[in-house]
Amino acid sequence: MNRDAKIYVAGHRGLVGSAILRKLREQGCRNIISRTHRELDLTSQDAVKDFFEKERPEYVFLAAAKVGGILGNATYPADFIYQNLAIQTHVIHAAWQYRVKRLLFLGSSCIYPRDCPQPMKEEYLMTGPLEPTNAPYAVAKIAGIEMCWAYNRQYGTRFIPVMPTNLYGIHDNFNLETSHVLPALIRKFHLATLAGRGDWEAIQKDEACYGPVPPDIRAALGMSDTSGHIPRVVLWGSGSPRREFLHADDLADACVSVMSHKDVAHEVASGPFLLNIGCGTDLTIREIAETVAHITGFDGTVIWDADKPDGTPQKLLDVSRLNALGWQPRTPLAQGVQEVYDWYVCQY
Repeated sequence: MNRDAKIYVAGHRGLVGSAILRKLREQGCRNIISRTHRELDLTSQDAVKDFFEKERPEYVFLAAAKVGGILGNATYPADFIYQNLAIQTHVIHAAWQYRVKRLLFLGSSCIYPRDCPQPMKEEYLMTGPLEPTNAPYAVAKIAGIEMCWAYNRQYGTRFIPVMPTNLYGIHDNFNLETSHVLPALIRKFHLATLAGRGDWEAIQKDEACYGPVPPDIRAALGMSDTSGHIPRVVLWGSGSPRREFLHADDLADACVSVMSHKDVAHEVASGPFLLNIGCGTDLTIREIAETVAHITGFDGTVIWDADKPDGTPQKLLDVSRLNALGWQPRTPLAQGVQEVYDWYVCQY
């Protein structure tokens, strides 16, 4: 993948897509294509076909997807399966039609079986029942991986599916009804810190930037009572599930490296290929919450709501294949969370 190649980054405004865009620009790539959702609806087959016919990209990073945490998956299951199936079907098919040299498709570690042996190896995919709280999303992503394999087998394409672990970074989704766990923790603890100071003006600015605070969280923070209520942060589950987190910039570095790697191209050509992308270590949600609380300066009360679901008990990737390619992550979790928090508070 040379610097003059025409590269399309689908989903360039999202957490992953924006990181890939930054990485490509950092490496001097000069011919990058991107479109906002308003400019190109990837759920429309005709729109995608017209775009590929006009632009003829040589490489595609398929980072566009509908994503969210447990609450988002539970609330909008039809949206998660429909939109993801539509986006990946149209882009992958058009990539074959218009002779894209390589396409990188982003799956997710949450699509491995719920009770998968740990750490999770690539060959464990589809060896057991899925986690019920995100099954529609998982089914869609599994279909995308199978579609890459099928097109490679039938048409000789070079479509590369990868499996990132849990991600975080700037340009993440901090909406408390649809966000993943780490951005939700950052925002909850930040709001609680502001509430503890009685800084209601800053909370209003936060809502204007990142969306309204749901009523239950508003009550826990004491946002309806400005007369000395001690703010609380209520978190779902027991805090015992273990999660692995990777900075989005590290993921982007891995994706760009994999897209250009000769060994990967050879393996994709020889049969079904899948590659985990992670750091290979994990922490409990409780430990991660303590890290975020420290970084945000929160010193109030944390309540764990055991009536809410924990989700998958553990999601740790086996990254031995990735390490064998010579890649390692660079960003320690505490450093990465501090960077994201500093960015978060500077947005308003």
